[in-house]
Amino acid sequence: MLPILGQKNMIALRQLLPYACLGYLLGSLPFAVIISRQFGLADPRSFGSGNPGASNVLRSGNKLAALLTLLGDAAKGWLAVAIAAWTGAGALGLAATGLAAFIGHVFPVFLGFRGGKGVATAVGVLIGYHPALALAAMATWLIVALATRYSSLAAILAAVEAPFAAWLLSEQVELTTAITLMSALLIWRHGGNIRRLMSGSEPKIGQRQAAP
Repeated sequence: MLPILGQKNMIALRQLLPYACLGYLLGSLPFAVIISRQFGLADPRSFGSGNPGASNVLRSGNKLAALLTLLGDAAKGWLAVAIAAWTGAGALGLAATGLAAFIGHVFPVFLGFRGGKGVATAVGVLIGYHPALALAAMATWLIVALATRYSSLAAILAAVEAPFAAWLLSEQVELTTAITLMSALLIWRHGGNIRRLMSGSEPKIGQRQAAP
């Protein structure tokens, strides 16, 4: 008998570890930085919100670069979950892989563990989990974004909605727990945005800021 963890738990942990590592490494790919370099743009960490994500790349004025960043960040979240599903991971394995991909984006090993807020990657993970979850989150984001033109506020409210939708649509404890953790981390990463929203200084969607 192993101390603290039983043998069965250790076996389960060993089975989850490859999926978690896969998700984390895929999530760590910094598409905002990679694509900005390919387009000859300033590093997105050096202007605007300082966030290496699609909305900040958009502030450079290059819509194509922002779109490619958005697609890349979402695709890596979906791909991580898809690979786990294709290789026979159960509900716990899928949940762990998606959560790890999200954590990889927020704390990427390739950027010194200082990454983005994870909105697009979270959407990709949700698509992998259950497409209806992604549709619900995107609908919430779109409604709030159109009404307020604040990407950050839209993301925060979508994060609040996501765990409830997860339970209603899937009734799976593993996925609901993973999505709840992602939502909490996403809201925490938007702490600066929340303060700027309250002070009225938060940039709106499409608002350009000087890049060095």
